[in-house]
Amino acid sequence: MAVLAGLAAPLALPALLVPFRGSFPNTDAALALILVVVAVAANGYRLAGILAAVSAAVWFDFFLTRPYEHFTIAILLLVIGVAVTEIAVWGRRQHAVASRRAGYLDGINAAAEAAASGSSPSALTEQVAGQLTRVLSLAACRFQYGAAGLGRPARLRHDGTVLVADRPWDTDANGLPRGTDTELLVEGGGIFQGRFLMTPGPDAGPTLEQRLLAVALADQVGAALAAGHPVGRE
Repeated sequence: MAVLAGLAAPLALPALLVPFRGSFPNTDAALALILVVVAVAANGYRLAGILAAVSAAVWFDFFLTRPYEHFTIAILLLVIGVAVTEIAVWGRRQHAVASRRAGYLDGINAAAEAAASGSSPSALTEQVAGQLTRVLSLAACRFQYGAAGLGRPARLRHDGTVLVADRPWDTDANGLPRGTDTELLVEGGGIFQGRFLMTPGPDAGPTLEQRLLAVALADQVGAALAAGHPVGRE
């Protein structure tokens, strides 16, 4: 729908203005077309915005620029349209990042509140497992007490890096390793409590920021469990 709007809307407006093109400055029409491009580009979809900019430039020249019904190059209108599209895409991306980070903070606050309210350990670990599933795009996540390295899974370390068979894994390029679970150790006050065992989903390619958030969530669990549920040392 956005692509169709990008193609059709800049054509429809100049066509409607043809009967009146001798009675108003074509700069006004150019401004109106820029508004159309802005409206199309506002959804943050780059292709639709660029198509709208190209379409606006073409039909502005064809219908509203002398000599009429010939194509000349409306460079300024095209450049402005593309620039508006890029600004819209950037703004949409920044809004998405801000919303995602707000969600991250909400997740950490929710875990902290659950720990402070004295929620049962199982309720807390289940809540954080659900948050880890959403943040890291996991297929499954479960908490195990007192188990580290069992089954030799991959490991998400506290600096956000991932090890597979004790070797660094390029998570940014390859996502979480497939064919194996990834463990995230939970400690509190230097005391090992357990681990989250995470099964990656098909789209599990978490950024470093998301991996560090996972570590922060695990630290919340570790702090809550350490006070009254020490299990042992790694």
